[in-house]
Amino acid sequence: MTRPFSLSRHLQTTWAKLTEPTLVRRSVVSVLLAFVLVWAVLLAYIFVTYKHAIANDPGLQKYGDALLVSLQNIADPGQAAAAIASTEAWTYIRRRQGGVFPGKTLHALSDAAGQPVYTSPELKDLTLPSAQPTAVGVIIETSAGGSVYRIYTGRNARWALQVFEPKRTDSAFLAYNGRFILPYLLLAMPFVLLPVWLSVRNGLHPLQRLARLIAQRGKDDLQPVGFNARHRELKPLEQSLDHLFAQLRQKVERERAFVQDAAHEIRTPLAVITAQAHVMARSPIEEERMQAQAHLEQAIARTSHLAQQLLDLAALDDAQRPAPRDLDVAQWLRGALAQAVPDAMARQIELSLDAPDTLRARLDQPAFESIAHNLIDNAVRYTPNGGNLAVTLRREGMALQLSVQDDGPGIPATEQQRVFERFYRGTGHASNGSGLGLAIVRQAVLRMGGQVQIGAGLNGRGVGFFVSIPLPHSA
Repeated sequence: MTRPFSLSRHLQTTWAKLTEPTLVRRSVVSVLLAFVLVWAVLLAYIFVTYKHAIANDPGLQKYGDALLVSLQNIADPGQAAAAIASTEAWTYIRRRQGGVFPGKTLHALSDAAGQPVYTSPELKDLTLPSAQPTAVGVIIETSAGGSVYRIYTGRNARWALQVFEPKRTDSAFLAYNGRFILPYLLLAMPFVLLPVWLSVRNGLHPLQRLARLIAQRGKDDLQPVGFNARHRELKPLEQSLDHLFAQLRQKVERERAFVQDAAHEIRTPLAVITAQAHVMARSPIEEERMQAQAHLEQAIARTSHLAQQLLDLAALDDAQRPAPRDLDVAQWLRGALAQAVPDAMARQIELSLDAPDTLRARLDQPAFESIAHNLIDNAVRYTPNGGNLAVTLRREGMALQLSVQDDGPGIPATEQQRVFERFYRGTGHASNGSGLGLAIVRQAVLRMGGQVQIGAGLNGRGVGFFVSIPLPHSA
C-alpha cells in the first residue's frame, strides 16, 4: 500500500535537512563572517583616517587659500563675483558626483572697504555669526538653519572671503564609505567562497569513506579499521578507533573467559549438591546420610558465596558509580571484624585492629566494603590454625591507608603477579575459595582510583595487602 503524499511532512523533512549543522555550511558561514569583519575593519580604518584629516583640517584651509590667491589679480568686482559663482557651481557638481558631501558650499565675498561683492543665495535665509576676516585663514564651526557649517574666513589686499562648508556627520561618512566598499567585497566573495566550499567538500571525502567503512562492519567485528589514512589529520582518529576496538576485544575476551570460568566453578559445587542429595535420598545408612548432608551444606555455602562474589564483581564492573557517602570508616571496620570473629575463634586465629576511635571519610562505600570484606575473609581463610591477623587503618594526608597482614604460608614471589586474576587460587594450600576475592579487591581499588600492593606479613611470615585510597579535598 502506497503512503499518501504529505506536503507538511515533506516540508518538515526539507527544513530539517536545510537546518542540520554541516561542516561545509559552517565553513561557508565562517568565510561570510570574515568578509563582514574585513568590511568593518576597512570602514573603521577609513573613518579613523578621516577623523585624523579633519583634526588637521587641510581640505577647507587649502581651498580657501587657493581661492583667495586666484582672486588676487582680479580688480573688477563683477569679474570677482563671476569667478566665485562659477567656482561654487563647479564644487557643487563635484560634491553631488561624489555623493559623500551633503549640501552645498556657500561663499561670501566683499571688497577691502567691506562692501558685499558676491553672496550665495542660500546665505540670505541663514542667520550667521559675524566673523572678522583676517590676513590668515581661520576655520570655525557654527550652527545655522538646522545644519552645522565649518566656516573659513580670510582676506588679501583686495578681497575678504568667507567659505561655508556643511560639516559631514559621522553617520553620513560611514554610510557612504560602507556602500563604497561593499561592492568590491561582494565581487571578491564568490572567488573566495567557491574554493573554500570545494576544499571543505573534498577534504571531507576521506572522513566520509571512513564512516562508510565503519557502517559496513558487522556487529561483532572488532578488528582494526584498516583505513590506512594518508592525511595527518585523520591518523589520530584511525588510531583512536583501533585502540577502542582493541579495548573492546579485550573486554569481550575477558567477559567470555569470565563466563566460562564462572560456569566451570559453579558446575563443581552443583555436581556435589546433586551427588550428595542422591546419597541422602537413597542411602539406608544414617552415617552416610549425615555425611552427605554435611557435604551438601558445604557445597550450598560455596555456591552461595561464589554467586555473591560474582554479583559483587559485576557491580564493580558497572560504569555507573554510586555517589560518595560520608562514613566513619574506623567504626565500620570494627563491625566488619566483629563479623569475622566466629570463624577466627573456631580456628583460634587472633584478630587485632590498629585504628583511631573515629575516622570519617567521604568515599565509595560499596567499593570500600568489598575491599575490606574480601581482604579479611581471604586472610581468615588462608591463615593456619592458631595464627595471627592484623588490620591497620589510618589517614595520611589526602589518602586512606588500609593494610591486612597475617603470618600464614604467604604467597610465592612467582605467584604474586597472578593472585589478582579472576579464579586464580594459587598452589600449596587446601582452601576451597573461589579465586575471586582478590580480583574483587583489585577492581574495587581501581574504581576508587587507588592502589593495592603485596608486601610482608607479620613477624617475617605470611603476606600483607596494603591499600591506598585517595580522598576528595572535602573529605
